Amino acid sequence: MEPVRFTFLNGSDIERLQLSDSEVLDAVEQGLLAQGRGETVIEPRVHLTPDPAFNGHFNVLRGYVAPLGLAGVKIVGDYVDNYKSGLPSEMALLNLFDPRTGMPVAILDATAITEMRTGALTALGARHLARPDAKVLGHIGARATSYWNVRLLDRIFDLTEIRVHSRRPESRKAFAERLERDLGKPVIVTEDWQSCVEGADIVVEASRLERPEPLLKTEWIAPGALVVPYGTMSAVELSLTDVMDKIVVDDWGQCRSGPFGALRAHVESGRLSEETLHGELCEIVVGDKPGRERAEETTLFWHRGLSLSDIALGAAMLAKAQARGLGQKLRFS
Repeated sequence: MEPVRFTFLNGSDIERLQLSDSEVLDAVEQGLLAQGRGETVIEPRVHLTPDPAFNGHFNVLRGYVAPLGLAGVKIVGDYVDNYKSGLPSEMALLNLFDPRTGMPVAILDATAITEMRTGALTALGARHLARPDAKVLGHIGARATSYWNVRLLDRIFDLTEIRVHSRRPESRKAFAERLERDLGKPVIVTEDWQSCVEGADIVVEASRLERPEPLLKTEWIAPGALVVPYGTMSAVELSLTDVMDKIVVDDWGQCRSGPFGALRAHVESGRLSEETLHGELCEIVVGDKPGRERAEETTLFWHRGLSLSDIALGAAMLAKAQARGLGQKLRFS
C-alpha cells in the first residue's frame, strides 16, 4: 500500500500565493452557486467555550461541496482580548478531506481564509442587495475581516467615501492607514458610531462587543441603504428589522439557532422568521429569488459564516499552491 500523504499550507505559503480580489470573490461565489443548486451539505456550526474566564470560544464549521469533491472542517478561535498579547483575535485551521474515502487531503492555515471569505461574502451580498450606485460606506470594526470587507466592497463599488470606527482609537487609526495605503484613497476615521454610519449607502457592523448592546441605532439608517451586521454579539436595536424591505441570510439553518449572532434576539423574539425572511443569498446568486428590485428598498444581509466558503477558498488556494509548487507533503500513514 502506498503511503497516504496530505498537503500542508502554512501562513507563509498562503501569503506567497497572493490571491487577487477576483480570485477570492470567484471562489466564494462558486461555493454559493453550489449551495443554491443543492450540491452541498452544511452542518450547523458548533461552539466550544473552554472557560468563560478566557473571554473566547472556538467555532467549528463543517460542510461538503460536491463540485469540488471536498468535505471540510474548520476550527477557528475567537478571542477578543488577543490584541493585548499581539495576537489576531481569530486564528484557524481548515481540514480538507476526500468525501469518498474520508482520507485527509490538506490542512491549511485558515486565518487568512477566514478574513478573505468573510469579506467576500459581505461584498457578494452587497453586489446583489446594495444600490448599484452606492458610494458611501460606514464600517464599524477594525478586525482582520474588516479589512477584506472594505477592500472587496471598494473593488465592486469604487467607493468615494469610506468611514471607519472601532472601540480603540489606535486600532481604527491603524486600520484607516492600511486602507489608505492599499486602496489609494482617503479614509475618514470617526469618533463615534453615529457619524460613521448615519446616511451611508452601505453600513457594515463588525464590532467586537463582550455582551449585546444596541449601539447601532435604527434611526441612523437611510432609506435605500444596505446594512450588514455580523458581530458575534448583537450591536443593533430590535427595531432594525422593522424598517427592512428585504432580509437575507447566508444559511437560515445556522441563523435560526445557536447562542451567538447579530440578530439572535430578533430570531428569539419572532421578528425574524422563515415568514419574514426574503431568502438565502445563494437563492439570489442562482436566480431563484430577486435581489434588490428598487432603489428605495432598504435591505439587510446577515451572514453567520459558511463552511462552504472556507472549503471553496481553501480549494482555490490548494490548486494554486500545487501549480506553484508551494506547501509541504506530509505523511499520514
